[in-house]
Amino acid sequence: MKPIKVGLLGLGTVGTGVVRIVEGHQEDLQRQTGSAIEIAKIVVQDKNKSRNISVDPEKLTENVWDVIGDKEIDVVVEVMGGVDATKGHILTALENGKHVVTANKDLMAMHGAEILAKAAENNCDVFYEASVAGGIPIIRTLVEGFSSDRITKIMGIVNGTTNYILTKMSQEGAAYADVLKEAQALGYAEADPTSDVEGLDAARKMTILSTLGFHANVALSDVEVKGISKVSKEDIQYGKKLGYEVKLLGIAENHDGHISVSVQPTMVKNSHPLASVNGVFNAVYVTGEAVGETMFYGAGAGELPTATSVVADLVAVVRNSKLGVNGRTVQAPYKEKKLKSDEQIASKNFILLHVEDKAGVLAQITQIFAEHEVSLESVFQHPNAHNPKAEIIIITHDANQASMKKVLKQFESMDVIHAIKSVYRVEG
Repeated sequence: MKPIKVGLLGLGTVGTGVVRIVEGHQEDLQRQTGSAIEIAKIVVQDKNKSRNISVDPEKLTENVWDVIGDKEIDVVVEVMGGVDATKGHILTALENGKHVVTANKDLMAMHGAEILAKAAENNCDVFYEASVAGGIPIIRTLVEGFSSDRITKIMGIVNGTTNYILTKMSQEGAAYADVLKEAQALGYAEADPTSDVEGLDAARKMTILSTLGFHANVALSDVEVKGISKVSKEDIQYGKKLGYEVKLLGIAENHDGHISVSVQPTMVKNSHPLASVNGVFNAVYVTGEAVGETMFYGAGAGELPTATSVVADLVAVVRNSKLGVNGRTVQAPYKEKKLKSDEQIASKNFILLHVEDKAGVLAQITQIFAEHEVSLESVFQHPNAHNPKAEIIIITHDANQASMKKVLKQFESMDVIHAIKSVYRVEG
């Protein structure tokens, strides 16, 4: 049968992995799809650049129109990144009847609804498994595996850079700045690490997961984001003493049709499966009304793990072509988006205060919690030879976000409280 011709946009780390898998697994791919899959053209910035993979020079082009405008190309695989220009290329490819596989989380988080609508309009597939959590098949799981269930919560460690940093801080007692430099030297963190360490990368991924999981058009601006740059080794040490690990979690919840999505450093009970996810690994913890609690764990980045997800999407496109159902599996959000108010968002909280070391201070603090109907699970005072003030750690029971904001605002005006050193959500 006629081979399926693929146009590849980008030949970086992931693009190289896609070529290796497609060329190295031809027999398996043909048996799975009934067709040979041929990478016919590859768009690169510089055709003459030396590469660590051998590619027929005739397949290389610096002109994206050689792919998206070529009638012989059946599928466009986009792994070059970027948003605005890339969006235009993808929309044009769909208008030209080409199916699309992309690993571009930024593109899908910001313009996914428009791209999926264009795909449905032209009876084309758009798959984007590799945009979240690398080699973990979490998108297909949400769309297909949970199709008969109603998802109520998604918690994810979906950024390997921050998980590496927090793991090293926990296991070695190192400071954030020192571990960040090490991560940059190893290539885990970019020269400008802002997107990772300030939670922006994770927020884009949680936008995608919550849109799919809750069937509502969640926007990036709907995600409350806080990164790890203010996490101290003292915070992590105190957490460990109390049985918690600090993880940057994406947390999406859906109760009675009302949604909240956030990315924030979180104290995770060490008995919870997410607490043991270390290094650059990712994990997504999904709770469904019927299935209960499930977790998906694996490599969140890298050449071959991410390329595996890309090629799996490519296989899905070819199978749909054989069945004549291209474009019918595109599922646009169909539920009205209702965001939770601060009164509806509730969690346990970890609070570290530096206070005057004198009688009556703790009573004043607990009185404020009582005034705002926040009950306390535990209160600890830790001596610290490096801090002449008393250090008090408070863990609350579930409290709504509105009440917690009022408590913290009142603390800021109290003379006996010298610093609200740390505030973390608690899970597990």
